[in-house]
Amino acid sequence: MSDIEPIRVEVAYALPEKQKIIELLVDPGTTALIAVKKSRIEDYFPGLDVENAKMGIFGQSLGTKGLKAPNQHVLQAGDRVELYRPLIADPKEVRKKRAAKAKLQER
Repeated sequence: MSDIEPIRVEVAYALPEKQKIIELLVDPGTTALIAVKKSRIEDYFPGLDVENAKMGIFGQSLGTKGLKAPNQHVLQAGDRVELYRPLIADPKEVRKKRAAKAKLQER
């Protein structure tokens, strides 16, 4: 019997009309990507590509701002791995269009 106690983590994904949070126990040292694979969340969302999905922990994107990539980020007890949908529109372009529209309305 192993002395290593598993840790409890969650994996979450949402579409506008459907969301799922899967709670699971993983061994200490498990990465975000491995936890997502173990959750089998893609069974609930056909077409979800977990290998290439952007992921984060409580809103902090993995692989940015000093955080390791999903295949390297080791989870802590209580972490929630979130899978993010691709953006429909580039936020920078949306802001540019909004600013241009506001400028036209000023005239």
